[in-house]
Amino acid sequence: MATIFTKIAKGEIPSYKVAENDEFYAFLDISPLALGHTLVIPKNVEDDYIFHLDESVYDGLWSFARKVAVALKNAVPCRRVGVAVLGMEVPHTHIHLVPLQTEGDLDFRKERPVITAEQMAQTASAILREYEKL
Repeated sequence: MATIFTKIAKGEIPSYKVAENDEFYAFLDISPLALGHTLVIPKNVEDDYIFHLDESVYDGLWSFARKVAVALKNAVPCRRVGVAVLGMEVPHTHIHLVPLQTEGDLDFRKERPVITAEQMAQTASAILREYEKL
């Protein structure tokens, strides 16, 4: 059975796409820590633990995530883009990229901001435009 993230990458479930290539997909988290919080996934591998990935997929995922992080920082005002790999909530390897103003912005226990669908769509478009420039 396909994971929710596989269904998102295949377009079966709508998402706010920020970047994509043949192997990887990046989209906005629907329960973000901050505006621009992005998830980066492998499209063709559903393993739930990043360190189980084949070395070439692992390296490719991080390379793709780096490019997405550069686009994210260019599109969303922030001091840094934080990175987290938890993998506890969805059984599909994913990297969290979170715009940060302080270290506390990467606290997954904090209350999530209310972000409108319009803000999400505008942010996704802005990140995608920056990604396509790279």
